[in-house]
Amino acid sequence: MPPTSRRTVFITGAAAGIGRATALKFADSGYVVGAYDIDEDGLESLRAEIAGRGGRARTGVLDVTAPDEWKDRLAEFTSDDRRLDILVNNAGVLSSGRFQDIPTEAHRRMIDINVGGTVNGTLAAFEYLKETPGAQVVNLCSASAIYGQPELATYSATKFAVRGLTEALDLEWRAHDIRVIDMWPLFVGTGMVRGMSIGSTRSLGVRLNAEEVADAIFDATRGRRRLLPKVHYPVGRQAKVMSAAAQFSPQWLTRMTNRLLTRS
Repeated sequence: MPPTSRRTVFITGAAAGIGRATALKFADSGYVVGAYDIDEDGLESLRAEIAGRGGRARTGVLDVTAPDEWKDRLAEFTSDDRRLDILVNNAGVLSSGRFQDIPTEAHRRMIDINVGGTVNGTLAAFEYLKETPGAQVVNLCSASAIYGQPELATYSATKFAVRGLTEALDLEWRAHDIRVIDMWPLFVGTGMVRGMSIGSTRSLGVRLNAEEVADAIFDATRGRRRLLPKVHYPVGRQAKVMSAAAQFSPQWLTRMTNRLLTRS
């Protein structure tokens, strides 16, 4: 790999929200950005915005639940030199409400996209990541992976799965010089939470924006060399407090705190 070749980042769910903000952040920092989504119009406006700011981007339609589409899009993006510095598994969906009131199809969709999409992408990207020195995978997790959240039960469960995958692969892929981390924001002011009113949003509010999460993702990828490796990155003051408290609180206190915050 030529030492002068530009660093690359491949981002899913890039047409809007956190994914879009992340694409702009990395493009502004000199990365060649691969931006992928099912929203073609959103991708086209993103590509034009990056180009207008002097950056470089490739875009394409990608259904993260389709393994063959992952293979095709990754092959296209890495066609010049097979370089893939960072994979950002951002694509995700959320349905909120009482567990029994959410349609079966919505539960299945969260599992297929949030978990299946992350597994599909990470697996498909491995052949490129292992050939790129110092490659990284960033999974969009959630503070709901700290303790199961009422009215977000299946969404929370998918983020626990992402957390477990991240922890396992960070250990397993060290042999390939691939770092695997995840981000734990609480509620972010994007279309995903628009109109959502559950106990935890009423108690905690929506205090993060997409740009703050994008900044945290970028900063996390810059912190490779640590005496004690860091895998989980809470984003925002609330998530940091909740994460720290969960590490030192007895289980009953964590449960009671979550019950009070979610008004359950």
